[in-house]
Amino acid sequence: MSSLTLEEFVPYRLSVASNAVSTRISQSYRKRFKLKVAEWRLIAILAETARMTPQDIGKAGELDKITVSRAAAALLKRGLVAQDRNPEDGRSHLLTLTPEGKALYEQIVPAAKGMEDALLANFSAEDRAHLVRLLRQIEIAANSP
Repeated sequence: MSSLTLEEFVPYRLSVASNAVSTRISQSYRKRFKLKVAEWRLIAILAETARMTPQDIGKAGELDKITVSRAAAALLKRGLVAQDRNPEDGRSHLLTLTPEGKALYEQIVPAAKGMEDALLANFSAEDRAHLVRLLRQIEIAANSP
């Protein structure tokens, strides 16, 4: 029988690292910007794409429907996101950042980049690029049938 060393098992290491980063981001963004991670992710997606349906945001951000719905509702309530009826489909709506949402995004970007720099401070530029390539390869493999 083969044995498994959990501390060296890549799926476990990815999960632990992901949870640690998410916790750090969550604490920082909640304290400084009063945002949950899903709310920040929704803002970042809209900043890059301008307008999207909640369903498309979920796909882009790897977020489930309920998480997107709750994040959107919180951001709508704060006036950071606006919603309009989707002209292509009367049943759905499109979300966009308001000027206030864009201004908040502009405040968060330096903090996000600073956090990334802190997390990767001991990595060379080559190591960083290699890490991103490896993570993308794992994502592709995990999403393959």
